[in-house]
Amino acid sequence: MIEILIQNILPVFSIMVLGFAMGRAHFVSKGEATTVNRIAFMVLQPALIFPLVNGVDFSDFYTDAILLYAAAQAIVFCLTLAVCLYVMRCTFLEAWLLAMATVFVNSLLYIWPISSLIYGAAGNFPITALVVWDSTITFAFFIITTDLLANREQSVRNSALRLLKNPVLIAIFLGITTNLLGLRASEPLLVAFQFAGAAAAPLTLFALGVILSGHSLIPNSKITLVSVIKLMVLPVAVFITLSIGERPIVWDEMVLLNAAGPSGAMAFALATLYKIRTDTIAPVIIWTSVLSLFSLAWLA
Repeated sequence: MIEILIQNILPVFSIMVLGFAMGRAHFVSKGEATTVNRIAFMVLQPALIFPLVNGVDFSDFYTDAILLYAAAQAIVFCLTLAVCLYVMRCTFLEAWLLAMATVFVNSLLYIWPISSLIYGAAGNFPITALVVWDSTITFAFFIITTDLLANREQSVRNSALRLLKNPVLIAIFLGITTNLLGLRASEPLLVAFQFAGAAAAPLTLFALGVILSGHSLIPNSKITLVSVIKLMVLPVAVFITLSIGERPIVWDEMVLLNAAGPSGAMAFALATLYKIRTDTIAPVIIWTSVLSLFSLAWLA
C-alpha cells in the first residue's frame, strides 16, 4: 500500500500540489491558470479523448459492469441534487455541478494515469473502459446540460450551434463514429494526438491547483457533506450494484477503485467556464483529492 502510494499515486497528485503552492506564493496568477485550464480543456483534452475512443475495442467491455456503475452514478447524482437544492439551498446550477462532483470521478486525468503506472497499459483495461464511458457519455451529458441550463434565455438554434463547435464534443463524436465504422486513425495522426494529449493531465491538474489556492480550505457543512457523499456513498452504491450478476473479479475491483477516486476537475472547469460560484466545488475537489490518497492506495 505504502509503495503504491509513494511510487504511483503521489507523483501524479504532486503536480496539483505544485500548482497550489505556486498559486499561494503568487508565482502564477489565477488569470494565467484560467487561461491554461481553458487551453487544456478545449485543445489538449480532445487530443487525449479522440485516440482513446477511436482505438478502444468495445467488444472487450463487460457492459453490465459499466451499466451497473452508471446506475450507481444516477442514484447518487439524484440524491445529491435533492440534498443540495432542498437541504443546502443551493442555486440550481451550483447544485447541478456539486451533484456532478460526487459522481464524475477524475478518472481521465488522475485514476487512469495512476492505474497505468500500477498495472501497465494492458492490465488496467477496466479503468480504460470506465474512462471511455465517463469521458464520452457522462462528460458529454454534463457539458450539454450545463450549457443549456446556463443559457436558458438563448434560442435552441444558438445553443445547438454553440455546442456543435465545442472541441470536446467534436472529439467524442468523431472518436465514437470512426470506431464504430472501423476507421482507425493513421500513425502520424496518433503521434500528434499523443504528443498533445500527454500535456492535458499535468496542465489541467497544475492549473486546478493554482486556481484552488485562492479558496479557503476550511471545510464547512456543505463541503463536508458533498465530500462524504463522493468518498463514501458513491463507492458503497457501486459496491452494492456490482453484486448483481457475475464477471471477472478484476472488473469489480477496478470499477470500485475508480469509484473511490476524487471528484473530477471538470465540475470545477465547467463552473469556471459558466461563472458559477466555486466556493464549495473547489474545496470539495481539494479534500476528496487528499482524502482519497490512502483509500486508492489500499484498493489498488
